[in-house]
Amino acid sequence: MIPYILTDNSLTVVINGKSLTMSSEAANFPLAKQALSEGRYGDLEELFDLAAAITNYSGGNVRIESNTLYFGDEVVDNHVVDRILEFMQNELPFEPLVKFLEKLLDNPSRRAVDELYRFLEHKHMPLTPDGNFLAYKGVKHDFTDCYSGRFDNSVGQVLEMPRRSVCDDANVGCSHGFHAGSYEYAKGYASNGGNLMIVEIDPADVVSVPHDCDCQKLRTTKYKVVSHHETIERPLQEALVDDYHEDPSLSDDYNDGWEDGFRASEEQMDE
Repeated sequence: MIPYILTDNSLTVVINGKSLTMSSEAANFPLAKQALSEGRYGDLEELFDLAAAITNYSGGNVRIESNTLYFGDEVVDNHVVDRILEFMQNELPFEPLVKFLEKLLDNPSRRAVDELYRFLEHKHMPLTPDGNFLAYKGVKHDFTDCYSGRFDNSVGQVLEMPRRSVCDDANVGCSHGFHAGSYEYAKGYASNGGNLMIVEIDPADVVSVPHDCDCQKLRTTKYKVVSHHETIERPLQEALVDDYHEDPSLSDDYNDGWEDGFRASEEQMDE
């Protein structure tokens, strides 16, 4: 046991003759309390040094120097710190975060990268083990897009268009490109008999995050429809999602059955 004082506002410990204090407002405060309760004093000391904690957790891929966050030799947005701490707190593997950063830095547009940081920070989109992220898309009752009615958004479909065809001006709200967004943004398009879909997006494929709608939507050159969100009452809550495709009720069979029923009803109407 080490000397410590734990209050609602702070944690103070004495380790190796050093007095260390952390405010309860610190992002890693819950991690420090857990390490203290479990007697992991080596980990506890590290948690007071945020830079060392992040470097060790990320396997050395991410580091902090002079309050600047680096991935390899690239400077990245400090929003990543919050995601790393969130993954640490939930005992999630760091590899998806590393893959996400690798893909993000493959995006050819620096502006798109900066805008995507804001979107993910603002709306807390879950990551996948492959380093992609999940977003939402509201579509019509027959799973086609709400704007043109030409694109099939049933589960398993991969939709893609040339990057040059997607508007890269964030100051323009409605324009060319595939749109996806937050739960709050997409559920409105899924109302009145529509469907709310979960789509997977490679961060390298994001083109712009329009300023309208409070940064709740984005334009991308490509996405994959991975699930049908059967209820539109609440969004995904997890930081890392890897089993959205395993629920039988959210599989291709769901869409196949729905489409068979839809065609049957059309045939009856034609008769």
